[in-house]
Amino acid sequence: MEAKSKILIIDDEDVVLDSCTQILKGSSYQLATATDGTRGLALVQEYQPDLVFVDLKMPGISGFEVLEKVHEIDPTIVAVVITGFATVSSAVDAMKRGAYDFLPKPFTPDEFRMIARRGIERRKLMLETISLRREKELLREQFASIVSHELKAPLSAVQQNLFALDFELDKTLNVEQKGKLERIKVRIDEMLKMINSWLRVISVDINKLKDGFTPISISKPIANALESLSSLAARKNIEIVNEVSENLHPVSGDSLSLSEVFVNIIGNSIKYSPDGTRVVIKAEEQGNNLTISIKDSGIGISQEDLPHIFEGFYRGKSSQETATGHGIGLAVARQIIEAHNGSISVESELGKGTTFLVSLPIQNT
Repeated sequence: MEAKSKILIIDDEDVVLDSCTQILKGSSYQLATATDGTRGLALVQEYQPDLVFVDLKMPGISGFEVLEKVHEIDPTIVAVVITGFATVSSAVDAMKRGAYDFLPKPFTPDEFRMIARRGIERRKLMLETISLRREKELLREQFASIVSHELKAPLSAVQQNLFALDFELDKTLNVEQKGKLERIKVRIDEMLKMINSWLRVISVDINKLKDGFTPISISKPIANALESLSSLAARKNIEIVNEVSENLHPVSGDSLSLSEVFVNIIGNSIKYSPDGTRVVIKAEEQGNNLTISIKDSGIGISQEDLPHIFEGFYRGKSSQETATGHGIGLAVARQIIEAHNGSISVESELGKGTTFLVSLPIQNT
């Protein structure tokens, strides 16, 4: 049997408490009342209501203070203000302090029932959302464990044995056999890279990342990324034009994770650009933000694919024909940039190149 939803009514007028109780009498709610804010807050702790009706004008603790305290006790409790002093400013102030809705006196029984029903529905939706988030987090952890232990560990063991066999049988295998062994090694290596990509997507701990933020010059992670990509750029004869000044204001962030962002973005620019072209990197301050642009002369992205490129495991049709990958890099990049309270966007047209724009807030001095 489903438990009854709990409603608490806090008002210093007995006639209001009595009328509200009568209106909801016989309903599927469990009711409690208090004639002042102090008793009301004690009941919030003891009774743990789903919905609280609070009068703004009360002796002692005001309704505004009650709203703030209720939100501190449990931010999922839905609070509705009832008052005979209804003004736009008081309604706005109540909303700022955590009120879900505003009901001016006098009100009809139907109005009170309707707002009570809406408040309870709101509470249920909030609790369901929290429950779904917890389930998602649990599934994420379980999936990471399965991928890491049930897939990665056995494949790593097979890879190590293949390396040993390759060394031991080097002089006994013929060319065809060596070719088969090499293909097996390549396939296993690809699978391990894919598994590592999966793990990277599901294991980005945003809160832990934020704990390590320090003021950094954006030129540092960009330089680190370019160093990592130098051999790829050389193989394709891609000229990297780095116009990022070291004199820009710093941003608050994690240098290692930002380096990964630029490795993913600049790496894509190199991979999807024709040999002998250029990739240009610029940065400029725009108000309170620092905007970094990475522009290439590559194959471009279709309008159909543009809305999806930051989704995990998504690869556009043009990219599938040009370079290999698992569609993970840009999803990870977006997670990291959003953890830095920034944004990432893209402008592109098929056959005319692509420009990625990364915006990060400048560190307050």
